[in-house]
Amino acid sequence: MSESVDLDAVRGEALARIERGERNFKLAFLAAVVFEALFLVVFVLAADFSNRTHLLLLIATVGGYTVVVLGLLTLGAHVSRVAARLLKAVELLDR
Repeated sequence: MSESVDLDAVRGEALARIERGERNFKLAFLAAVVFEALFLVVFVLAADFSNRTHLLLLIATVGGYTVVVLGLLTLGAHVSRVAARLLKAVELLDR
């Protein structure tokens, strides 16, 4: 028995899921940024910069976070590009 599938409804649901996922990612990313910024502010306020170990910890922390943030930005750009290609493919399905 053949069943008729409403492709527009399927596409709409897929796009809605993509939007929800993107919104949840942005909220989680913002929460992580706020938490890490708070951590860094507390560290800077509590550090004794005359102590070389504290200075080394600050440099290592900032260096480590810089690499992670750059990697996340690169990954985000890649995912955005893939999502744009997916949306273009969905648009071309109508034609």
